[in-house]
Amino acid sequence: MQPKHWTLDDIPWDKFDPGKVRDDQLRIAKAAAMVEYNAADYVSYLENVFADDPDFTEAARSWGIEEVQHGEALSKWAALADPEFDFDTRFGEFRRGFKLDLDATDSVRGSRAGELIARCMVEVGTSSYYSALGDGTDEPVLRAVCRKIASDELRHYKLFYDHLKRYVARENLSTMRRVRVALSRIMETEDDELSYAYFAANANYSDGEEYDRKRHNGEYLCRAFAYYRDPHIDRGMAMIFKAVGLRPHTRLFHWVRSGAQWMMRRRQRQLARMAASAGAAA
Repeated sequence: MQPKHWTLDDIPWDKFDPGKVRDDQLRIAKAAAMVEYNAADYVSYLENVFADDPDFTEAARSWGIEEVQHGEALSKWAALADPEFDFDTRFGEFRRGFKLDLDATDSVRGSRAGELIARCMVEVGTSSYYSALGDGTDEPVLRAVCRKIASDELRHYKLFYDHLKRYVARENLSTMRRVRVALSRIMETEDDELSYAYFAANANYSDGEEYDRKRHNGEYLCRAFAYYRDPHIDRGMAMIFKAVGLRPHTRLFHWVRSGAQWMMRRRQRQLARMAASAGAAA
């Protein structure tokens, strides 16, 4: 098993500046801590799907250890920013409300190559997200945590991509099929995992707040998407093209990248309007 590339001791916790904590950043960091810390379930799932591939399952275990550390780092920062934040209790609520199918022995993506494409898409999303949040925060400790995590996620992308090359050659997965799997996983950005994590991390239980998928999904996305800028989208699109077997920096890439930038700006405006309407109605 590979050693971790950093530990919590490498984070400059003494530089924490409470005056630079933003409420929106605190809320999405709490939600991200839930998802990252839950990596053991994904490791179990991948061990089932790749049960006869010891090289990959060993790599998946190392990946899972680093993901859990991401959750530890984010939850520690959240506790500095909000001393009343009880991560263990909140994570327990997340585990009660969101569960993976740990009995599956075949990939939900239809093939092992498809599973690895999906994992690459997750790493595209997380590396872009933590880069965007790290660039967008003025709080020095959160910036340091996000940059450490973003570097890990880039390496995790390479890990899954290297194994993907083996399985694409073995399964002869067409480019179109790879594109369909990638698009399917990207669309799951707005699924229950992140919205329930946001609810579990931030809900006001004393007032009887209950999970509302549409509302909590919108609250999470309007805060998270606000930090994306064109360079984050550019890097993400290049990684997506590579994973599906297309060459980046071609004419097709520039068209798709421009479309993705336009769609992100449109989605940011839409989410901002939704948030403003919800605030006015409250």
